[in-house]
Amino acid sequence: MTAVFEKRRSLLAFWLGCAAVTGGVLTHVPMFLMGRSTHYMLAGMPMGASMVIGMFAIVGGIALAGFGLLPNVAHRAHDTVELISPPENAPLTARHWTVAALLALALIIDIMKPASLGFVTPGMRAEYGIGVATVAWLPFAALAGTVVGSFVWGALADLYGRRAAILLSSVMFIGTSICGAMPNFWWNVGMCFLMGAAAGGMLPVAYALLAEIMPTRHRGWSLVLIGGIGAIGGFFAASSLSALLQPTFGWRVMWLLNFPTGLLLVLMSPFLPESVRFLQQMGRAEEARAVLARFGVTVQRFADAGGSDTAPPRQTRRPPASAVQPALGGLTVALTIAALSWSLVNFGVLLWLPSALVAQGQSVAAASALIAKSTLVAAPIILVSTWLYSRWSTKGCLIVMLATTVLGLCGVMLRFEAHVGFGSSLLEVVLIIIGSSGVIAVLLPYASENYPVRMRGRATGWVAGCSKIGGLLAQALGVLGLAPSIAVAAAAAGVPALIALLLVARYGKETRLRDLRELEANDSLATPSPSQVLTGSPYP
Repeated sequence: MTAVFEKRRSLLAFWLGCAAVTGGVLTHVPMFLMGRSTHYMLAGMPMGASMVIGMFAIVGGIALAGFGLLPNVAHRAHDTVELISPPENAPLTARHWTVAALLALALIIDIMKPASLGFVTPGMRAEYGIGVATVAWLPFAALAGTVVGSFVWGALADLYGRRAAILLSSVMFIGTSICGAMPNFWWNVGMCFLMGAAAGGMLPVAYALLAEIMPTRHRGWSLVLIGGIGAIGGFFAASSLSALLQPTFGWRVMWLLNFPTGLLLVLMSPFLPESVRFLQQMGRAEEARAVLARFGVTVQRFADAGGSDTAPPRQTRRPPASAVQPALGGLTVALTIAALSWSLVNFGVLLWLPSALVAQGQSVAAASALIAKSTLVAAPIILVSTWLYSRWSTKGCLIVMLATTVLGLCGVMLRFEAHVGFGSSLLEVVLIIIGSSGVIAVLLPYASENYPVRMRGRATGWVAGCSKIGGLLAQALGVLGLAPSIAVAAAAAGVPALIALLLVARYGKETRLRDLRELEANDSLATPSPSQVLTGSPYP
């Protein structure tokens, strides 16, 4: 009865929190509608008392919803040993496809949020009358939020669950939609940081959950393909909705879209299960069995005490810490440097390349056309990456993409250093776009497959956060007016990319068709109790 009461109380707290956030957002709608006669330009308008009350309701609602998502810490049962893990070679069921589709939708909505930045900044500059250096604080705040969110949400996913972390991000999406009614630019910057934190937090957790739900032979292609669908779909949704809605409702509508999209994810939460591996890790056996039953899996029970004719299966002995930790540490360094190098390419080299081409003598139209053609040529790389990752080699795919990036960066560096024009040449730019697209397509899936369940959320979150740090550096240099030459930027990104390539070749593990249970068997630490996970204690 106590467990049932606790579950009902948690559900009540979560949905009351969502209702409070929704109500807080609705108090801002009248402010937005007041701008109908001015094409929804609200700069300088006073904030009413209802809006202030609504902001407090949003903060309180997010806290209440977060409280409702906290799990009840269960004690491990000592009388039985249960094999609570999905069959690794099971066929895909309708439930698998439902979860995959829901996570793809979550990634599309997640990536659409920061992708909207490029579509709102022109309108913000015009309405608030600010310059390029001032408006640069907006993407800087968003990127800072994604870094913090990746680190924090990764830890939350390991402590409280993958599903809880995703839903908390969704609730924050709802709350940050009030950015569309803020009459002051710096309020937008603050809300943009929170939006970035929610977006940065959902991305790595979604990968961790998908890796733990999919059977082994379907895990590789589903991780890369769904990640690619999320990336392409997010940018497509942002650009399409901007073209459709901004002419009528102005730039603010792009922020207001956080409300229906976040609410959609929350309302679909009953279809999103928790990871069975996480539940088993936390000793929540009853919940793990219930989730497996939804996938049509029956749990086999084995008696642990004497007097039974059925013995539990023999467990693989864990090697000493010295046998595992160096390899895991080397791999972490490799993936960290790979993520940093990718962020320098994506938010540095590719960001500054158009200006560099114009400075070289090309027109804005010609520079834009060159990059657009390069992107079009490189677009199918998501499908190529999916095939290589799932059919050839996960480690080899990452190495090939890093090598392609290094070659493209070397070509750009040499061409600009020698002051040789591009003309109609696409090779160097195509190589950079192919390589960087492939790296980000496989980096987080590869990270999610290389760490045991007790640290999978934090490890994937760490790599995701590092993939934004270069963006912070690039935006900071832009704000300060200290952006380097394109040759220096290419060298700064190419050196760590080469180092990452060598480290992945040395410490990377092949994960294609790898049973994730091997990670638990080879984990140098005994499976910790919930209290040890919560305190971060490394001792069993």
